[in-house]
Amino acid sequence: MCGIAGILCVHPPGQPPPPHHAAIPEAWLDILDRSIVHRGPDGQGRFRDRGTRPDGTTVDIALVHRRLSIIDHAGGHQPMVLLGESGVGESGLQTGADEGPYRRTHRHALRPCPRCTSGGKGTLAVAFNGCIYNHRDLRRELQAAGHEFSTDHSDTEVLVHGWGEWDEGLLARLEGMFALSHWDAARGALVLARDQFGEKPLHGVSWNHRGVEVRAFASAAAGPYAVLAAVGPRSPEHVSAGIGTWLRFGFAGDPPGEFAFTVRPSQSVDLTARRPTQVAFRRLFAEPGPPRRTRAWTPDDAERLLDEAVRRRLDADVPIGCFLSGGVDSSLVALLARRAAGSLQTFSMRMPDPRFDETAFASRAAEAVGSNHVTLDCQPAPAEDLVALIREVGLPLGDSSLLPTHWISHAARQHVKVALSGDGGDELFAGYERHLAARLLGRASVPLALIPPRLPWAGEPKSLPNRLARLGNAARHGYPELASIFERPLLRRLARAAALDAPINDIGRSRPDLDAALLWDLLNYLPGDLMGKVDTASMHHALEVRCPFLDTDLAAAALSARLDDLLPRSQGGMGGRKGLLRAVARKHLPSEIVDRPKQGFAIPIGEWFRSDFGGLRQLLRDHLLGHEPFGPDHLGLNSIISLAFVRRIIREHDDAGTRSLWPWKGRDHAQRLYMLLALSIWAKWLGEVRRS
Repeated sequence: MCGIAGILCVHPPGQPPPPHHAAIPEAWLDILDRSIVHRGPDGQGRFRDRGTRPDGTTVDIALVHRRLSIIDHAGGHQPMVLLGESGVGESGLQTGADEGPYRRTHRHALRPCPRCTSGGKGTLAVAFNGCIYNHRDLRRELQAAGHEFSTDHSDTEVLVHGWGEWDEGLLARLEGMFALSHWDAARGALVLARDQFGEKPLHGVSWNHRGVEVRAFASAAAGPYAVLAAVGPRSPEHVSAGIGTWLRFGFAGDPPGEFAFTVRPSQSVDLTARRPTQVAFRRLFAEPGPPRRTRAWTPDDAERLLDEAVRRRLDADVPIGCFLSGGVDSSLVALLARRAAGSLQTFSMRMPDPRFDETAFASRAAEAVGSNHVTLDCQPAPAEDLVALIREVGLPLGDSSLLPTHWISHAARQHVKVALSGDGGDELFAGYERHLAARLLGRASVPLALIPPRLPWAGEPKSLPNRLARLGNAARHGYPELASIFERPLLRRLARAAALDAPINDIGRSRPDLDAALLWDLLNYLPGDLMGKVDTASMHHALEVRCPFLDTDLAAAALSARLDDLLPRSQGGMGGRKGLLRAVARKHLPSEIVDRPKQGFAIPIGEWFRSDFGGLRQLLRDHLLGHEPFGPDHLGLNSIISLAFVRRIIREHDDAGTRSLWPWKGRDHAQRLYMLLALSIWAKWLGEVRRS
């Protein structure tokens, strides 16, 4: 687990390129390096090279790496380089005060491997973030084919040799979480790729500078934004394009702005191509529609696959722990991990508000699992922490559970470098209340569409009138409405441009049923919200988080399982949430763990906005009621967001916290205000970056 970044310049044929260091100054790499330094405290490296594409295009590239050492401490340094017959690459590793960040050495160079470099093949280099869980199997296969390895068991070296053997066909063979960059000097090609569920992020910017295409990328969007601000076009950049999706959901497929992009899950892209196009290297289901659910699946089948997934994720040269909330997902992961490893340390966090504290359930689950359990105390500073996290990631992430995830990551990092989590279980096994609502939508969308968009007594998010109103909106506009922060009626009042109302995709809108709902969450909510939140919070503390539920074999089986098996009717009504997974848990865990209602990793953010806990009320008002609440005017946000409506929902939210004979006077806007605050923090940070 690490941080990666890079930059390249694509010089068109017939145009003599400048010297390599003039094309990519070291200062640009310094900007990128600062954006990922927190992700890797155990090492750093840089690599430079120049290549020529078959059409005569000259490509200059530079890769930057920060290492969190988990596997093969001695041999896993990056960027990892295999010099070709005519290799001219340059790399360096800063190991002491006497060495600069760049030296003309090959400190990362592997021993020559004729299988990779014969026949005129050029230098190969990899900078990689994540973990390849099947790297040992792939290494044995490559060795049998004649590859000669330099390291003992580095998963990064498997990527280098695997590319030499299979080119981009390697990607479909990988079982793991990853964001990687691979340089092939002979082809003049720099390929970026990202794992199938988007566990590891990879963001970038692209612009044309005097006929030269300049592209920068990194594990955090903050770095590419900063490079763009420093050396990109000097004309003001409007970031309003796509901002409506961020407001609606708290995430989006791409960062805001006309120059920004994200490598999508299960996609690869040759960044040196004249017109880079993302290509899918793996599909778990036939596109474009939901998968065919024809597989008969039993609890024993699910347990076997989950056990294999957990075992794959225990490979490390450092201690591994497990987050344990006392829910079904994390308890099952902890149980199987403890069985496989013999002993296991589990962690839960005592929340600042007792109503949201799950430590008693976690302790009970730990007893059943047999783990060495630790209850962690956090020291929350929500206002300070939120500003730091948003500025560090460079995105307006709109999920308030980012804060408790950040706190437990900080506490757990004092004990371990790697933690297993139960993320992904809800998306694959239908664990959200909205999944049951989606099943209802598929059967009765027409009558449900008659429910008005606003009902009396609908001030609280979990009140029955509010849930009915959201169900009616979903019947009219599709399942994504149930996952929205700003539902369509509110978004139209908040945003003044009609173009802001575009959905992420049409899945779940044209087919309002459970299949489409699960697929929408897997393609959008999981990578955009959950994985982005977990990566941001954990890597702030250089903690690697692994998710067994996102194993390829397990996910493929869950996506093809019959709905009656996934949600067995024996669990009540149309099938209770996560019925199949609960049947697995019921064999090993006490009923108070298996059958307790889902709580989620939540904080009372709405009350904190009223009480000023941790300075949040003051932060909210300073940002949203102050001058230029959404950054400098040249960003274009203040002109498309109704500031009057923002002030109104602040008043309504305050009124919802007071006792009144008129309960409809107020309305809880906790998550909406959090989203607006995150956007304000991000926009003001971006304005500062552009002025610096």
